[in-house]
Amino acid sequence: MPDDSQTPTCPLCLRPIPADVPQSLHHLIPKLKGGKGGPVVLLHHICHREVHRTFTEAELARQYNTPQAIRSDPRMARFLDWVAKRPPGFASKVPGKRRGR
Repeated sequence: MPDDSQTPTCPLCLRPIPADVPQSLHHLIPKLKGGKGGPVVLLHHICHREVHRTFTEAELARQYNTPQAIRSDPRMARFLDWVAKRPPGFASKVPGKRRGR
């Protein structure tokens, strides 16, 4: 049984991220906006996908460049409330609609 103190927590949905669950690193400032080599956070893949569905690269660089700022957005808050009720290994099989850019 893995030690829970070693299991990372998603800073968006606040659920644990078990090693066998799809996960990805999110650049707090997008690489295209100068964030290459900058700070990253480990997220559930489903949470990471939702971040990029919700915000443009410019919005992420300018306004939503911390987990707290991302969580404060009403659109993300609705998603995070919903996904927080799912088990840590939950991954949606249905692709969501992409936000128009």
